[in-house]
Amino acid sequence: MLSVPHCVSLAPRVFPDFQLSHCDLPWRAFSGHQSPLCLCTGQVWRPFLSLWSSLQPMLDGRVGKTTLIQKASAALQSSGVPVAGFYTEEVRQGGRRIGFDVVTLSGLRGPLSRVGPEPPPGGRGCRVGQYVVDLTSFEQLALPALSDAGSGGGPGQRVCVIDEIGKMELFSQPFIQAVRQVLSTPGAVVLGTIPVPRGKPLALVEEVRRRSDVTVFTVTRDNRSHLLPDIVTCVRSGGK
Repeated sequence: MLSVPHCVSLAPRVFPDFQLSHCDLPWRAFSGHQSPLCLCTGQVWRPFLSLWSSLQPMLDGRVGKTTLIQKASAALQSSGVPVAGFYTEEVRQGGRRIGFDVVTLSGLRGPLSRVGPEPPPGGRGCRVGQYVVDLTSFEQLALPALSDAGSGGGPGQRVCVIDEIGKMELFSQPFIQAVRQVLSTPGAVVLGTIPVPRGKPLALVEEVRRRSDVTVFTVTRDNRSHLLPDIVTCVRSGGK
């Protein structure tokens, strides 16, 4: 994560009141990280870890949206409401995120994206940063899940989980059509996630956000544990 030849190069930038003139102690791996750190950086490392733990969720977008979706889905299912759809889940290896999987509520799983230079053999791929999106795998799982939620089978309310309507998923035109279809299906209530506005707007995200029949909950680390009852109540009332 960090590689500094002398403590003096790090301390004044992160902690202006902290003074070290020079250090020639041997480098050593710190806390299992591969990047070598001078031994005396331990004096500033603990407060830096505290600072990083506060900033990292804001930088990588992990605020617990998927966990909230999973809990809401379980609560609805336990009360007898039919729920179908999919959510996305991080894939980690050796403590490092290497991609995302798409997981249907019926238990099927497949790759959504992976770190890598090229699409999988025979697959259609697009790139988002370091991730290559496996559109073929995504559509094979997500589209039937949305179709099941939209058709439902029988009268009464049914819930379609879409986690998420994001940049990776929106490379798929069939997915865009499926989302619009389920949003206009009588009796279907969509429980989904959309990213906060950042950079170039995503057309479908803004279309969903502006719909008069959509209620948007902004999830943060501070409120995520309190939103579950409100979301479940909103879904049970038909999204109103």
